[in-house]
Amino acid sequence: MATIEIHNPIVEGHYADPEARFYEGKYWIYVTHSKPFKEQQNLTAFSSADMKNWEKHDNIIDMSGFPWAWGAVWAPTIIEKKGKYYLVFATNDIHSNEEPGGLEIAVSDSPAGPFKAMFDHSLVEDIYNGAQPIDAHLFEDTDGTVYLYYGGWGHCIVMIMNETMDGFIPFPDGEYRKEITPKDYVEGPCMFKRGDKYFFMWSSGRWEQDSYCVYYGTSDSPIGPFEKEGVVVTSKEDIARSPGHNGFFYIPESDEYYFVYHRRPLDETYRHARVLCIDKMIVTNDCIETVQMT
Repeated sequence: MATIEIHNPIVEGHYADPEARFYEGKYWIYVTHSKPFKEQQNLTAFSSADMKNWEKHDNIIDMSGFPWAWGAVWAPTIIEKKGKYYLVFATNDIHSNEEPGGLEIAVSDSPAGPFKAMFDHSLVEDIYNGAQPIDAHLFEDTDGTVYLYYGGWGHCIVMIMNETMDGFIPFPDGEYRKEITPKDYVEGPCMFKRGDKYFFMWSSGRWEQDSYCVYYGTSDSPIGPFEKEGVVVTSKEDIARSPGHNGFFYIPESDEYYFVYHRRPLDETYRHARVLCIDKMIVTNDCIETVQMT
């Protein structure tokens, strides 16, 4: 495979919270519009055949199916299942169980959308064990089981999606939700499996401050426990600040990983001035080396 040439940031404009996938022969990145919450009314995707030239797909959700959403449409995750594409995202930045919103789910026949609501209520609409229902991440294990990881406010929850992707099934002990919060977890969970080892990444610090960064831990189980084993990326005084909330691409032909994330340029002080970037991520069977931002 030819060497992938990447120039950061990969696109113009302010975007955040990327989820990265490979569908239909293209690389896809799904993102939040990095702007004030009330102006976050939909989501954007970018697609590329070479990870260098990106096509923009705006307003990928048919928001008429979510009449309760006033804004804070953010932090998408997506998975393909039996020829359908399922998109989970947050709305309304809820702070109590009395507020409408939470995690929503929509479906499409195409990774570009349009994604339409699956039902007339939120998929996850309550605050459980202190976890705000935001920052979802869908992970499909090698046995086909799809796990939903989510949670802000320093708590991470995992659930198991059912076969029709419109609800949940219990764990073997009968529980439907488990808290798996590792040390210094704040938000932005991301999971992948290498061999028999599960690698769990999460964002720590405050997203609008230099403290924002990504840690990781490993386990023999998708539900942990996960101990903090190292830092994946952190601010670098000569490159950028506040890197975090990541996805990744895996290139099986070359056994390479690429870390997809947002960060704040050094000359920016505006809290929403976040840009999309990609850098090489070196993974062994035991650890993730710290990503060198470029």
